[in-house]
Amino acid sequence: MKHIARKRFGQHFLSDRGIIDAIVDAIDPQPGQPVVEIGPGLAALTQPLVERLGRLTVIELDRDLALRLRLHNQLNVIESDVLKVDFAQVAQTLAAPKIRVVGNLPYNISTPILFHLLPFVDVITDQHFMLQKEVIDRMVASPANSDYGRLSVMLQWRYAMENVLFVPPESFDPPPRVDSAVVRMVPYAEPVALNPKLLETLVQVAFSQRRKLLRHTLGRWLDEKGFTGQFDVQRRAEEVPVAEYVALAVGLAAA
Repeated sequence: MKHIARKRFGQHFLSDRGIIDAIVDAIDPQPGQPVVEIGPGLAALTQPLVERLGRLTVIELDRDLALRLRLHNQLNVIESDVLKVDFAQVAQTLAAPKIRVVGNLPYNISTPILFHLLPFVDVITDQHFMLQKEVIDRMVASPANSDYGRLSVMLQWRYAMENVLFVPPESFDPPPRVDSAVVRMVPYAEPVALNPKLLETLVQVAFSQRRKLLRHTLGRWLDEKGFTGQFDVQRRAEEVPVAEYVALAVGLAAA
């Protein structure tokens, strides 16, 4: 029986064989590697992945799809909302110090998934995700660019990222109304140690009124915190490099 894509799960199933092969080549799975796929759906990526790996763990929320996937004897199926999955526990279950994470992420919750994965980055080797192209543009954006914002800073602090593949709407069934792309995310081996919540808060304040100079937003917030260090607030939020936001978070925590 044909599975009907469910809007509430943001389901768009990959159907272009050429694109599927290109994504799998970009991931470059090796036999025996511990890989976890988010949202396997109709197994368009799952099957070529498992053929190279030998075994694959998948996370699927849709009960009907999870039932189908359990019939595949090379899959470990976790039937769950990915936002509730403890990836450190998954790695432990797989007896792996680190896991690789891949997937065609549901576009309606792609950003929450990216932030959910951040605390588990120490047990992740790399991540390859298909997302809305607009989101990936924001993830990899450089300062002084309209796409540069909170998402850029929070992810670039922790990952080296690369937009590796463009995916047109006609590659899916049903076709989404947006362009898609595939991003590669590799955690930095030695990131700057900081309080992620503090970085998230100050970045949120900075970009709350991105057209205004920072003295109106972040500057006032820093004054309230009693910050006495050096930070140029005569700029807009999008003009500040990631490294300066990171340094500010470190300085605030040490004050």
